[in-house]
Amino acid sequence: MTVMPRLEDLEDKSFDPFLVEKLSTGDCPDPYPRIHELRAQGPVVDGSYRKQFTDVPDVQMGHLPQVMVLGYDAVMKVLTQPDIFRNKEAFENNLGRSFGNTITVMDAPIHTRFRKIFQKAFLPQVVAQWGESVVDPVVNRLMSTFIDRGEADLIEEFTHHYPFQVIYAQVELEPSQAPIFHKLAIAQILSSIGAPQGPEASAKLGTFFGGLLVEKRRNPGTDLISHLATVEVDGERLPDDVLISFLRQLMNAGGDTTYRGTSVLLTGLLTHPEQLAAVAADRNLIPQAIDEALRWEGPVTSTFRYAAQDTEIEGMPIRKGTYINTVLASANRDPRKFENPDEFDIFRSRSTRHIAFASGPHLCIGQHLARVEMTRALNAILDRLPNLRLDPDKPAPAIKGHLLRVPEHLWVKFDR
Repeated sequence: MTVMPRLEDLEDKSFDPFLVEKLSTGDCPDPYPRIHELRAQGPVVDGSYRKQFTDVPDVQMGHLPQVMVLGYDAVMKVLTQPDIFRNKEAFENNLGRSFGNTITVMDAPIHTRFRKIFQKAFLPQVVAQWGESVVDPVVNRLMSTFIDRGEADLIEEFTHHYPFQVIYAQVELEPSQAPIFHKLAIAQILSSIGAPQGPEASAKLGTFFGGLLVEKRRNPGTDLISHLATVEVDGERLPDDVLISFLRQLMNAGGDTTYRGTSVLLTGLLTHPEQLAAVAADRNLIPQAIDEALRWEGPVTSTFRYAAQDTEIEGMPIRKGTYINTVLASANRDPRKFENPDEFDIFRSRSTRHIAFASGPHLCIGQHLARVEMTRALNAILDRLPNLRLDPDKPAPAIKGHLLRVPEHLWVKFDR
């Protein structure tokens, strides 16, 4: 049995970091008309993606030279040319300050070296084992709180919790420590804007994970942390600083994006009842339903890269030192690649793959785990909530946000 280290709360226990989550999400009801307008201007447009939707100043990036890259082919050129469009300079002053020496802030050759080790811990056959042992108990526990009621808010009562509780289970976190863990995970993001609670939270999570790694190496199990702490490639393990930085980022990169992706998946199906019925009748449709949800409303609409040299995209010049707003949402709704791109259609042609998980060397390492979680959550909902439908007496779900997209509520009814 692992002897768990204790988490230490922020000194100012009244401080609420979750307000940051609201600010980062934004409240834009639909950014896609503007995204389509920008894409029509060309593959490279001067300015900041964020400034298209909010007047809230970007204290970290707002003063830097920025362009937006839009459209599927242009975005793919950015993502798949890491020698020109780099991660390190793009993220070292935001994600790097929050999480530390994480692989998101690395470029080749060091990124290539460490990613090989991470990938071994996230192999599909390894991740699949966690479905029954880790994901299912979390899903069942959350559903038990509303399954006898005949109605629920699937976001407030389910999707907003289960990916985070999967992480808690992987960490073997005691339930009493979960609120502090979540608070610190969100608070560390504030490092990028200079708030003192940011580095305080990062340091306290670092101390916790450092102690946890010692225990996992002493007494490894089959969980994610044990795999990461002990996995080797060519005799090399992950250095503690790289692994601790990854674990700091896991709550945000793993929990938050899966919560958003699952919420959008359920919203798409429930607002298209004929597609929900088709998936309920044939579970082999689940993979393409997940892919369509990720294409239609990917959890993250835009990410950054840094131009390490003078270059061009489709004849449009980009100067060295420019920060690239790589608008993933414009690629996933590019009408040249996807017919009727604003429509949710699980039966559409899949000849062009979406890039909600990005592409190139920084393709999301955790995509297999995200798919396992989304698949098992949807199967449980279809199995245990018969005649699932939107609650006609409550507002319809409204997906909001310019950067991170999700509905706040998903009120449903079902037969008890």
